[in-house]
Amino acid sequence: MATFIASDGTRLAYHRSGSGAPLICLPGGPMQASAYLGNLGGLSAHRTLVRLDLRGTGDSAVPADPETYRCNRQVDDVEALRHHLGLERIDLLGHSAGGSLALLYAACHPDRVGRLVLVTPSTRPIGIEVTDEARREVAELRRGERWFPDAFAAFERIWSGDFSSANWPAIAPFSHGRWDEDRVAFVAREAGESNADGAAVYYSANALDPDAARADLARLSAPVLLVAGEYDVGLPPKCAAEYAGLFPAAELAVQPGGGHFPWLDDPEWFVPAVAAFLR
Repeated sequence: MATFIASDGTRLAYHRSGSGAPLICLPGGPMQASAYLGNLGGLSAHRTLVRLDLRGTGDSAVPADPETYRCNRQVDDVEALRHHLGLERIDLLGHSAGGSLALLYAACHPDRVGRLVLVTPSTRPIGIEVTDEARREVAELRRGERWFPDAFAAFERIWSGDFSSANWPAIAPFSHGRWDEDRVAFVAREAGESNADGAAVYYSANALDPDAARADLARLSAPVLLVAGEYDVGLPPKCAAEYAGLFPAAELAVQPGGGHFPWLDDPEWFVPAVAAFLR
């Protein structure tokens, strides 16, 4: 672990692993400690992964001002990390809600981005609506799974407006290409490594301006890889295709049988796809 100081004086931590040119990796959640990214299925054999613990998560300090948890405010943290590492330009990977931060950084600092990898990113920064109908279509692909009846019943309760806390853990299998004991343990660990206060602020008022983001990204010259999962109810492939179409130079890669965590579902597919793009 190493640290640096953000522009507001908050001490932030990052973790290096692997070899090769640096790839800055931003975790999702939102506001999840970066440990869950691990070595991204073995991507560390191709690049030096620089996992940033966002402010108030993992080994990073809690900021004095909670408003700095907003994802647009954390763009400055990524830029401070670039300065700290002494890099003219950075290759950047963001997962899920971390994709929002990566996207906003690219919009604010397009000349500082070499290549951009968005792994099952949130659509919120660019205003693409993921409808219940689109999620249902993807969820139906899992009808043969033993866990499907209970998980789908919870999804139907959510779609009907029942947002009881018990329903959300029940639909967790739909975010994973496979659902076994290891994945249950992964989800349990992940839940214990998040900053709930920060998550509540991350997408709060004034954090996002989808129209402005779309306009900025339409001018982004950096190559973009958007990785989606065939089974991901968070970003159904048809929505991922619309997302990729916003960039001048984007590739869409849909992992067969993959969910929201493609490096876990099939690392032998994920690592070569991302490594080839980054070369």
